[in-house]
Amino acid sequence: MTGVAIVIEGVDVARARLAALARLEFHELMDGLARMGQQQTQRRIEEEKTSPEGARWKPTVDGRAPLFVTGEHLARSIDHSASATQAKWGSGWIGARVHQFGATITPKTARRLRFELGGKTVFAKKSVIPARPYLGVSAQNAHDLEAAAAKFIERYF
Repeated sequence: MTGVAIVIEGVDVARARLAALARLEFHELMDGLARMGQQQTQRRIEEEKTSPEGARWKPTVDGRAPLFVTGEHLARSIDHSASATQAKWGSGWIGARVHQFGATITPKTARRLRFELGGKTVFAKKSVIPARPYLGVSAQNAHDLEAAAAKFIERYF
């Protein structure tokens, strides 16, 4: 009988690596990445005071550090969740959206807004709160997340 025989070497190694991948706990990986993203975001709010792109947040009109009054509450409100395919973090606090995207506040029933600013009563037709993005992944955050994922996966090989 004539024929061709093909010999593939290294199949056992490939099989072993595929078996290792089958044991990988993806939910555990994603939970770790989500927790890391949560901590990175909290650090950005509390210490770095910059957007994920590195831009400094616009200062407040009364000279306080950006997100100073609500920053502690905002940082504590950052939570995370994960599944086998997703890692998520963010805030469910109602004021969080305003800080991320900015807002314009106008009076609903009065002609002017009234609020205290620097110990003085101020009246205004509107109040503009600038966006101070805190959610996102900086280049350093991405590097740290990738390194953590690689370290986690290496445990299986």
